[in-house]
Amino acid sequence: MGIRMSKLVPKIILEGTRLTFKTDIAFALNEHPRIVGPRKYQYHSPLISAEWCTFTNFPWGRGPINFEPHEEALALETYATWARLFELNKYYSWIVDRFHISTRAYQLQTYGTDYDFRWLEERLRPLGFCLVFMNRSPESFAAARAERLKVSGKPSQYDDLEIFVREQALMTRLVGESILPTLTLDISDNDVPRAVERIADWMEATGALWMKE
Repeated sequence: MGIRMSKLVPKIILEGTRLTFKTDIAFALNEHPRIVGPRKYQYHSPLISAEWCTFTNFPWGRGPINFEPHEEALALETYATWARLFELNKYYSWIVDRFHISTRAYQLQTYGTDYDFRWLEERLRPLGFCLVFMNRSPESFAAARAERLKVSGKPSQYDDLEIFVREQALMTRLVGESILPTLTLDISDNDVPRAVERIADWMEATGALWMKE
């Protein structure tokens, strides 16, 4: 009889302001053998985001992060639906590129409204979800912007770097209020492979790669 291997079912929420390379890290995590196991071919593995502009029928529109006040019920129902989907599919890997912390930060900055997502975290924590907060030093944003402008479809969003510095300070506080296991990781050196290895090290050390019965 073959040796039974422990099933890798990591559940990672990547948070941070723009220019912290969250999406690059998310894709790298989703293909890393220490995170999702060795792969001889590509297959479907969930990589989702609350940043998707799903509420409007035009590019760069609104979604669960930057919704307008009249879309509050839609946004909260979206989060509840994701939570239920995670609960129904708990023995699988889920990598999330921006989620409820980003929503809290945007809504606080834009409308002065603070949404209490403790109910969401209380549902995510038993499933093994953890939070990885990507941040960088204020002076390192300029180099990150230079790299992003090579591929960005909307370069104007990176004109004012002070916006990201302020948002990062706010997100630092919000992450500190989370009840999820949290790793804060500095990406000032722009070294995505190194960041991915550090995340893998942390998840392995804390047992976050496997689902507890």
